[in-house]
Amino acid sequence: MAIHFDRSEFAGRQSAVRAVMAERGLDAMLLFAQESMYWLTGYDTFGFCFFQSMVLTADGRIALLTRSADLRQAEHTSIVEDIRIWVDRADAGPADQLRHLLSEMGLVTATIGVEFDTHGLTARNGRALEEAMEGFAELVDASDVVGTLRLVKSPAEIAYVREAARLGDLAYTSALAEIRPGADEGRILAVLQGTIFEGGGDYPANEVIIGSGPDALLCRYKAGRRRLSDNDQLTLEFAGVYRHYHAALMRTVIVGAPTERHRILFDAAAEALAAVEGAMRPGSSFGDVFDAHARVMDTWGMEKHRLNACGYSLGARFTPSWMDMPMFYRGNPAPILPGMTLFAHMILMDSDSGTAMCLGRTYLTTEAAPEPLSTLPIELSVVG
Repeated sequence: MAIHFDRSEFAGRQSAVRAVMAERGLDAMLLFAQESMYWLTGYDTFGFCFFQSMVLTADGRIALLTRSADLRQAEHTSIVEDIRIWVDRADAGPADQLRHLLSEMGLVTATIGVEFDTHGLTARNGRALEEAMEGFAELVDASDVVGTLRLVKSPAEIAYVREAARLGDLAYTSALAEIRPGADEGRILAVLQGTIFEGGGDYPANEVIIGSGPDALLCRYKAGRRRLSDNDQLTLEFAGVYRHYHAALMRTVIVGAPTERHRILFDAAAEALAAVEGAMRPGSSFGDVFDAHARVMDTWGMEKHRLNACGYSLGARFTPSWMDMPMFYRGNPAPILPGMTLFAHMILMDSDSGTAMCLGRTYLTTEAAPEPLSTLPIELSVVG
């Protein structure tokens, strides 16, 4: 069985969800976020690109409605025993089949929490769900229930995040050895991701970000590769991944001689990262962390070149993004708690001079100062 946690861990997580359900008067939850299904049962698939839902009742019953392609996936990777299949056909109505399942489970006229805020429930499927449940049950948006509980990691989860961070450091070190004038971005990318695979890691939940020259100012993946010139800049944002748990890293590497602007931007980014570390502790909020970043950046005159967010929570995530909520942005009241894994990125994109400088790493929050999970030094990376 490809299950990455023991049953007692799953039982504790399910009990925590049911406690919140009781507080909110929910008779059941309809889970559509793949992260929720994985966290509660181990179910591991990308089949959430189609309609599927996991039901968790107030008395602890679990059922999964999915397609035939995911039957064995659920049997092999999860502790779910009640697996129902909706049939692919021209007039398929999986939302109606979900209503039938809920009726079998005695949930007629129930109050049911739904994970609406997830990539696992498209707008079209959401409308079909609401139409199927009209007059049958009351649907309540409960998108935050499992996500909030996932924020603080268990010891078993932290062990996986530490392994992800170790793989991320190895990947960066291996990729750095490939970066030189004339190097192909494709080779750098292959070594980076290949190192993680060879170490027993997984695909990240979104594409690795790689860009050189003018594209070093981008913080999204784009198609196309180039070879590095004698004097160049290369931005990498990626994550070590283990059992779907992510530990992200971000660096801008200078090929040849760094410009004075590169050095100034690096100094600003390093000082801002240190300020973020000082704020990333219990008693502070996610908004406080952003404010620490912004104060330093703006003192350096970087307001025009920085972003309006400087990081986010990380954990077990699935396509299309490894980003978890909450994020570091102005005014976010979400509290910093011990046991969170948080990625802080200091991103500077000076379009006026065409200069990029990015610096980021993942932390484990504690009762005091956060612990950097990467062992890589905070220094300007220059190769030649």
